[in-house]
Amino acid sequence: MFRSGKIISPRNNFFNLIKTTYSKRPLHVKTVSTPNENALKFISTDGELFQDRGTHSLEIKNTDDSLIEQSKFAQRLFVQCPGIESLMIGDDFVTVNKDEMIHWNQIKPNVLEILLQQLSSGESIVTQKFHEISKESESGYDIQLPKFELNEDEQEVSDMIDELIQTRIRPAIQDDGGDIQYRGYDPKTGKVYLKLQGACKSCSSSEDTLKYGIESMLKHYVEEVEEVIQILDPEEQIAIKEFEKLEQRINNSKKV
Repeated sequence: MFRSGKIISPRNNFFNLIKTTYSKRPLHVKTVSTPNENALKFISTDGELFQDRGTHSLEIKNTDDSLIEQSKFAQRLFVQCPGIESLMIGDDFVTVNKDEMIHWNQIKPNVLEILLQQLSSGESIVTQKFHEISKESESGYDIQLPKFELNEDEQEVSDMIDELIQTRIRPAIQDDGGDIQYRGYDPKTGKVYLKLQGACKSCSSSEDTLKYGIESMLKHYVEEVEEVIQILDPEEQIAIKEFEKLEQRINNSKKV
């Protein structure tokens, strides 16, 4: 996670190596803590992958019924491990976000078993239709963004931003059980639009990650960058508005 303008890995990681005999050779999954106490990162350590190497991470929330239908893996996790709120599936890891009222001891053993079953099965983690449905639902974020027409110089700046995110920022975010998507650059305002995923999205230090980590680095290397804006899920936007209303009511009551 980014803190105080630096990229650091989470400290005090705990490791849990599990063996299984589902395949001809034992498989292992390492459990690593993240800066978000309600998210754990589960890493395949034997070369078996959940997705092809380098594939973009997939995010599935427990409310995404249409996506869950396209993944037997997700169905098993959400049904057999009550309390899981979302999954982020990378190439060699899966990040699990849970409800804060649920203790990890209640669900972690089942999570590990299901992960090992998936690795040993050799089956695709989602169907092809999953990607079609996901692309349709993700388009809503792009609708909210203005369309930026870039000239050659501005496109060069955008490409530089994208390269920095992919080579310097994304690996550090993934180490902490999250991921990041670059959604655009506005040359008129210098704003960069990003979407956090996995452990980093719901982490209490996500604002520090954006402002003191990502924004500081982009400003350092790309002078055209003025600000980083996080794109939120619709339910996150609603939650923020409701919190602001509650905060306003409390402030008004204090004035009476």
